[in-house]
Amino acid sequence: MKVALIGVGQAGGKVTERLTRFDAEMGFGAVQGALAVNSAEPDLQSLEYVDTQLIGADRVNGHGVGGDNELGTEIMQADIQQVMNALDGRVTSEAEGIFVVAGLGGGTGSGGAPVVVHHLQQIYDIPVYALGVLPGRNEGALYQANAGRSLKTIVREADATLLVDNDAWHEQGESVEGAFETINERIAKRVGLLFASGEAVEGVGESVVDSSEVINTLRAGGIAALGYATEVASEDSAENVNTAMSVSRQALLTGTSLPDATTADSALLVVAGEPDRIPRKGVERARRWLEDETGSMQVRGGDFPLESDRLGALVLLGGAERSDRIQEFMERAREAKKAQEREAEKTDPAEQFADDQLEDLF
Repeated sequence: MKVALIGVGQAGGKVTERLTRFDAEMGFGAVQGALAVNSAEPDLQSLEYVDTQLIGADRVNGHGVGGDNELGTEIMQADIQQVMNALDGRVTSEAEGIFVVAGLGGGTGSGGAPVVVHHLQQIYDIPVYALGVLPGRNEGALYQANAGRSLKTIVREADATLLVDNDAWHEQGESVEGAFETINERIAKRVGLLFASGEAVEGVGESVVDSSEVINTLRAGGIAALGYATEVASEDSAENVNTAMSVSRQALLTGTSLPDATTADSALLVVAGEPDRIPRKGVERARRWLEDETGSMQVRGGDFPLESDRLGALVLLGGAERSDRIQEFMERAREAKKAQEREAEKTDPAEQFADDQLEDLF
């Protein structure tokens, strides 16, 4: 699937850069153009593989919005024409979709990404998707509240929103900084492989997935999730029937970007590996299992021929907003917003001295 990427905010820029770099290193040619947009100039200067666009210079002087996503929205609305102009030539005629990438808990990304999606929808005929990163449970109330408001808005604007929960793809015990690096790398690999399906292949598969399968799976709209798992495979495809089932189960049950999201309106199973190692019977059995597990009658499946001694499974879920994980997150975001409002209503301690009829010293 040939795509254009637009990273908004710090996390959005980093994920966009890693996706672009992964696609280039693998030689897939799926990423047609990439742009990173931010109100914090230092975050843009650290990016090497993508073009950049600074916004809000007249408001925040390149220092960012400090987690204020309402200010992030205002700045993006004011400078949206600059962003659209910077995209000129990056959304090519070959692009089959546009992905706006953002961390939904920060300021510029959570506030600006929905604005970008809204304006892209008015300009381009191809689907406009969002790739959003949710804050983990241990991140602060500000990030939870920001992400709740941003998610509610961006789901309404985008053709589909692929979510990655920060609690999903990192190792236990990692530092916060280390965890973010791990998450970004894993997003790049998993989403990069999804984009590459049908673009650059080694050998010829029996039923190669193409971009239309991805687009049709996301046509359900709402929230999407992506699962991934891999195992060493035998050289004989007949011996890999159980392996195909195993990696498909792991991808859905323990490897998704949105933990515990198994109910969906539509799904796509992509089995990647050398064509001679991919078992036709195993792929079909896994696809039927996926139908039962997701409760969807729209489960597509196919191969992604790839030079590797492993067999991998990608599971894309469309229309996954009914998951318990989403309900849990939105409740967390609502509680965080209420806590912010209670904090804002507290009386300033100095006010009790305002009308005591005593004179100030100076």
